[in-house]
Amino acid sequence: MAEPLHETTSFNRLYARTQRFTLGVPRALSVTAEGGRVLFVRTPSGTSRTGALWAYDVADRTERLLAEPDQLLGGAEELSAEERARRERSREAGAGVVAYATDRAGATASFALSGRLWLTDVAAGTTRELPATGSVIDPRLDPTGTHVAYASGGALRVVGTDGEGDRALVEPDGEHVVWGQAEFVAAEDMDRTRGYWWAPDGQSLLVERYDESPVQVWYVADPANPATEPVAHRYPAAGTPNADVTLWVVGLDGSRVEVGWDREAFPYLTRASWSSYGDPVLQVMSRDQASAQVLSVDPVTGATSLVHAQRDDVWVDAVVGVPARGPEGRTVWHADVDDVRRVVVDGEPLGDDRWYVRSVLSVDDEGVLVSATPNDDVTAVHLVRFGWGGTSTALSDGAASCGGDSSDGTTVLTRAALDTDGVRVSVHRAGAEVGELVNHQVYPGFRPSVTLMRAGKRGIRTAVLFPRDHERGSRRLPVLMDPYGGPHGQRVAASSRIFLESQWLADQGFCVVVADGRGTPGMGAAWDRAIRDDVLPVALQDQVDALAAVAEAHPDDVDTSRVGITGWSFGGELAGYAVLARPDVFGCAVAGAPVTDQALYDTFYTERYFGMPDQQPEVYERNSLLRLAPQLERPLMLIHGMVDDNVVVAHTLQLSAALLAAGKPHTVLPLTGVTHMSASQEAVAENLELLRVDFLRTHLSA
Repeated sequence: MAEPLHETTSFNRLYARTQRFTLGVPRALSVTAEGGRVLFVRTPSGTSRTGALWAYDVADRTERLLAEPDQLLGGAEELSAEERARRERSREAGAGVVAYATDRAGATASFALSGRLWLTDVAAGTTRELPATGSVIDPRLDPTGTHVAYASGGALRVVGTDGEGDRALVEPDGEHVVWGQAEFVAAEDMDRTRGYWWAPDGQSLLVERYDESPVQVWYVADPANPATEPVAHRYPAAGTPNADVTLWVVGLDGSRVEVGWDREAFPYLTRASWSSYGDPVLQVMSRDQASAQVLSVDPVTGATSLVHAQRDDVWVDAVVGVPARGPEGRTVWHADVDDVRRVVVDGEPLGDDRWYVRSVLSVDDEGVLVSATPNDDVTAVHLVRFGWGGTSTALSDGAASCGGDSSDGTTVLTRAALDTDGVRVSVHRAGAEVGELVNHQVYPGFRPSVTLMRAGKRGIRTAVLFPRDHERGSRRLPVLMDPYGGPHGQRVAASSRIFLESQWLADQGFCVVVADGRGTPGMGAAWDRAIRDDVLPVALQDQVDALAAVAEAHPDDVDTSRVGITGWSFGGELAGYAVLARPDVFGCAVAGAPVTDQALYDTFYTERYFGMPDQQPEVYERNSLLRLAPQLERPLMLIHGMVDDNVVVAHTLQLSAALLAAGKPHTVLPLTGVTHMSASQEAVAENLELLRVDFLRTHLSA
């Protein structure tokens, strides 16, 4: 038997090789109509990045391989620049089959592989290539299984599942026009990666058209390769023009009708849905995000009618999966009721109020399937079905992070917890477990030892990790704050895998503290909105409060005179801000890919939390790291990927320039060829972590 990987490979190399121990786990789970099969993507091992399409047949409890990339391609996979950009937006680092779409029955699946179009007969287990033009992006079968649509070269194209009739339904009518794909801010910040939706009869589609002509051009260069031409990238920074987005009903017969709404008042298309339960529904939103509308679309004329007006003094949320149609044409959306996010149907809350809804997964004859957090434990996430009669049925339970899909009596359930290793994926039929999907996830060699607590007067959800060999009361350790700490990022959850890196850091001689302060998800509207205009000051205060609570709970184990902070993206921004604004608390910081000037980040995200820069310049100034550069008193390491097209490297370079101008020594570590996703090359990932730890140890006397 081969020696276990964790005994022969360093943790950091293994962390990179396994994509944070996610490879080999069944994902992209879906239950077919009538509950007969579960479709999923899985890599052949815990270190392979090449996903294959699989099916689990519920009746005979067996798995079948449907599509294996190496067999289909017979060579190396090649991705277009457009597909690479799509994957960067969705943080998809896998290869092979990474996503698929099915017809209504789940009898046929389509997917893109190496820019080519493939179709799988699920029952027969056979896969064939369909003719396509250009590099295929986001192929989707129509509900009847007759046609496949796909984006390519700025056009939206369609081809019959018999391989006949490949043609463009709509083509770019301008140099910077794209049909059938989501624009940058939608994919990056709205959780909307789709740009078209099939009609239930398969005869027409709802299609986004965006024109990036108004958007300013930035250039992303690779300084390590000076012969390579910089990539022109249209980036809508805060306060600057967005792409012009319109929506059209496009028929297979060549007809085209524009969907009309007040785009001047509501320029953002945040959500769209079209199902057999009725006409399409949209959510459109104002530029300041304080107003939104749920609209019903007449697919014949393109006219829209108001279903519901949404208004909030701070901002309106865009929730994945809604608005949507339900049986008898009912409209499903969301609302905050007594600070609890609820599903509402035609304006009336559905289910009980003990569940805080994270996202809506599906709407069918049985009810509304949601991912939700119990109000008494924000660290847990469960699969819950709200029946049309008002019932609430949890399909998972316990202190766990769960997900999956359910249809017609069959449920596939992922479950992770702090007291288990990795993820278990089980299949249930009629309330009884009938099988478990094979999981190739690599064991890292240890399970994190996590203590959860509620810190301070606000009950900040906090995780505390000591070295695994630490004897309580034997010595006082330096503290390392390890937050994300901001919008969209929950770090304190009931899953052992997400604490693996934190435990490794703790094992280097630290008490590691992970705290989810105000602005992090799952705690309600008031908690989310408390950061408006004061994102960094509020987030930092919660980190300071969590630190104080940990010190009070473990007075003989932590040394608050030696406190460091480290993070990536918003966590890196918060780390940099912490050492600049509160040198009385933080002795050093490692800031990875930080936003240092809010005006250099994109419109939808930045304006949501800081307003418009020309209207609230003092807010941007208050949340800027650049203005604090002359205050630096403590050691600071800045790390940034040189080809990051999300948080561009200018953020770190401008802060470094401001520090140099102020005569403040600091460290900059550029990552050649690395995007906003942290380094995946094993040697780079390992040495980056060793350098980070050495920096922290040196300056915290660990």
